[in-house]
Amino acid sequence: MASTRKLVTNQDLKEAMDRGFSIRVFQNDLVVGHRGRIIRFDDQTVYIQYGVSEFTYHDRDECEFFGVI
Repeated sequence: MASTRKLVTNQDLKEAMDRGFSIRVFQNDLVVGHRGRIIRFDDQTVYIQYGVSEFTYHDRDECEFFGVI
């Protein structure tokens, strides 16, 4: 069974990116993204790839990120 882990710090996001965790993104208690992979992040934004040509970005202050392990 899969478990989830909240990704808050830069270290959390780096580990999720390096290990290829599937990512779920919540904004205002709604799922706005799932089954993506983090491809890059900075202090304000997390960039996620959902498919071969589907990329999006999410504001770190407005969203919550969870890694599915």
